[in-house]
Amino acid sequence: MNDQYSELYPSYQWFVPSQFNIAQACVHRWAENPVEGRRIAIFHENELGQREVWTYSRLAEATNQLAGGLIKMGVMPGDRVAVVMGQRPETVAAYMAAFSVGAIALPLSPLFGADSLAVRLKDAEARVAVVDASTGPELLRAQSQCPALTQIIGVDFPHEATIPWRSLLARQAAEFRPVPTKSGSPALLLYTSGTTGAPKGALLPHSALIGNLPGFVASQNWFPQKGDIFWSPADWTWTGGLMDALLPTLYFGHAIVGTLGRFSPARAFEIMERYQVTNTFLFPTALKLMMQEVPQPREHYQLALRAMMAAGESVGQVAFEWSQQALGVTPNEMFGQTEMNYLVGNSHRKWMAKPGSIGKPYPGHQVAVVDAQGKPCPVDTVGEIALNRYDIHGHPDPVLFLGYWRNDAATQAKFLGDWCLTGDLASVDKDGYYWYAGRSDDVFKSSGYRIGPGEIEDCLLRHAAVANAAVVPKPDGTRGALVKAYVVLKPEVRQHDSDALQAELQEYVRQRLAPYQMPREVEFVDRLPLTSTGKIRRHVLRAREQQRIAAAEKSGK
Repeated sequence: MNDQYSELYPSYQWFVPSQFNIAQACVHRWAENPVEGRRIAIFHENELGQREVWTYSRLAEATNQLAGGLIKMGVMPGDRVAVVMGQRPETVAAYMAAFSVGAIALPLSPLFGADSLAVRLKDAEARVAVVDASTGPELLRAQSQCPALTQIIGVDFPHEATIPWRSLLARQAAEFRPVPTKSGSPALLLYTSGTTGAPKGALLPHSALIGNLPGFVASQNWFPQKGDIFWSPADWTWTGGLMDALLPTLYFGHAIVGTLGRFSPARAFEIMERYQVTNTFLFPTALKLMMQEVPQPREHYQLALRAMMAAGESVGQVAFEWSQQALGVTPNEMFGQTEMNYLVGNSHRKWMAKPGSIGKPYPGHQVAVVDAQGKPCPVDTVGEIALNRYDIHGHPDPVLFLGYWRNDAATQAKFLGDWCLTGDLASVDKDGYYWYAGRSDDVFKSSGYRIGPGEIEDCLLRHAAVANAAVVPKPDGTRGALVKAYVVLKPEVRQHDSDALQAELQEYVRQRLAPYQMPREVEFVDRLPLTSTGKIRRHVLRAREQQRIAAAEKSGK
């Protein structure tokens, strides 16, 4: 192939206007033109399979009506408006209305219980929340702990404590003049997943959407192309669903598919076939489930898929090769995080994607693997992935977050000079490709060897009996830590002799990796603890091992 990276990366320069608003860029500008306004913005399908279509004009009208309602509620620029709903058109209208009035949208997962909601709502001092029937009861339970939350808008959720969505919108004009916002004005308050501690609110400016675009375009094989339709199971209340799927798709005036209900591999293929989805973002966990349940998808489904981005965990060589062979699509792995998304990745039609590598820095971002002093590490040396405040031309990078919500100490700790630290480890090879080595708190030492879980987990996944795996340290007085693997077996092998299978898996890893990477202990489990975005919650497993050791010591065993 013709590798264009060496030309693309240095030639890219940012253009960030002084005034910029996500709602104007993603909805209003399309609806202003009658022809563009008739284009489909959202294909929607609920749990029962009922479907509807929202054009850009319809989305803009709902946005304007809700914006008018928010103004009458007294919402001011900078106020926080919580949105607690799944992938439905009203979710999009709620975000756009918040942006239109200059407020800060606070996306909260529909999977959160009352306590999780209360922690975030109270910290953000949210004034208004928008909910539906699936999320309303939990939010009402949380409201008693959130004195600032005085108004709740309910979508298909009749309750005396809520304002009905339809009634509110029916009383408002279909036209609304959006509040002008600077590109650096705060737009989104996204709480981190809390996998490494208490959740922190990352405050993103409107310009963060611009900062996401080079990576989005590249990872989706130069989106948009004529007829492109996007779908992802990633929740629209998380960074992945918002910044890697929903907002960029609407920015380019194309259609996105939104679905309610639990993810299943069969339904994923049905959706991609029904809507002739061309572009997707899949968490590796979802991709692996699809691979296991439907090994030969093109024998059963007429797919139009032309590009796939994967992020959140390593795809691994097995799923990478299956995607190429079974789907006809090379996964473009991507690395980013809530505070600074879409930093590193692949675009295999512009530069080669190496299996297992998370790719190269996307144009517009000055990224490096740095040591503890903030100095770039030598080739093939593990360090921390970091983003510079400035691109290679000396211009501010618009993707960078503004800071943690009311937490200056955490914000300052995130930076080392002009480098914003990700907490994720990697090495860079001689060709400039990044190789992920895990979270800094996931890496551990065993007998003096530095162990990253990703490579061992990927090796285990290649074994025919393994459906999923997680590797963590087990405290050990002699070695410091032992390599321990939690393994989920495929259903057809769960009745096998566990001792024999443990020995087989240990030997499988030892022969393919280094002896010190062999799991000293394998525990078979029915499922692994995952975040709502499909990432393995290794800290839960680490804590479990520490508790077991403490209990054993206490009992004298």
